[in-house]
Amino acid sequence: MQNKFTIGELAKLINVPVKTLRYYDEIGLLKPAEVDKSSRYRYYTSEQFEQLDMINYLKWLGISLKDIKDHLEKRNVANFLQLLKSEQEATLAKIKELELISGRFDNRLKEIEAALRTTDIGTVTIRDIEARTVLKLEEKLGIGPELELSVRKLEKMTFGRIPLFIGRVGITVSQENLMQGKFDQYDSVFILLEENIDSMLSAQPLIAGKYACIYFRGSHSHSRKYYDLLLEHIAIQGYRIAGEALERTIIDQFITKEASYHLTEIQIPIIER
Repeated sequence: MQNKFTIGELAKLINVPVKTLRYYDEIGLLKPAEVDKSSRYRYYTSEQFEQLDMINYLKWLGISLKDIKDHLEKRNVANFLQLLKSEQEATLAKIKELELISGRFDNRLKEIEAALRTTDIGTVTIRDIEARTVLKLEEKLGIGPELELSVRKLEKMTFGRIPLFIGRVGITVSQENLMQGKFDQYDSVFILLEENIDSMLSAQPLIAGKYACIYFRGSHSHSRKYYDLLLEHIAIQGYRIAGEALERTIIDQFITKEASYHLTEIQIPIIER
């Protein structure tokens, strides 16, 4: 049997497109054993089948054509082991990143599903909330364009590493402004962080403790009534305010056009008198 195969025959035998084999020839990854000078037809031998198998295997592992070509030129066992180890490390890093992304999906799904199930709309509840971490930009601001500009400043503080989205971004009202009834004067904008991040982002802890909480339908512009309800409940139940209020919209018009689903939450840390 003649040990000579056209590029089309090789493509069918190894199940690789002719276009791919031509590209491998161009970059010097798999050169034909012979090229007919008159017809320019490419011919391969059976000895090259195993080389193509190796290329396909390493590609399947996610290794770049450049690194595959480098190995085939060196054909060194130490280099081959290092190639596999490097790709394994890169794959483990990708797995870790995907696990983080999956966790973010879980967090968002759980929060929205819980928000849709809640029946405590407009009712103050006392909850024990675990410790959290936030990235905060402290500056005086109001709602509207001023708030949006502050949110953009906060986004820049993340160096593009944390995308902003409804439910994780909020604003605070200082304890002093709470006591004076200045519920529309905000002192900072923040992002609730979902996982550990580099300390260069100046993350701040929110300590665990009791919070007086209320959900309401609407956005920040509808909040005054609910701050009044919170402060009244805190006083009646024998608590006192222990810090700044956290206010964040969980579901807004960009998630649904149905205003009946829009949801904002206010949390005020409290301690017993």
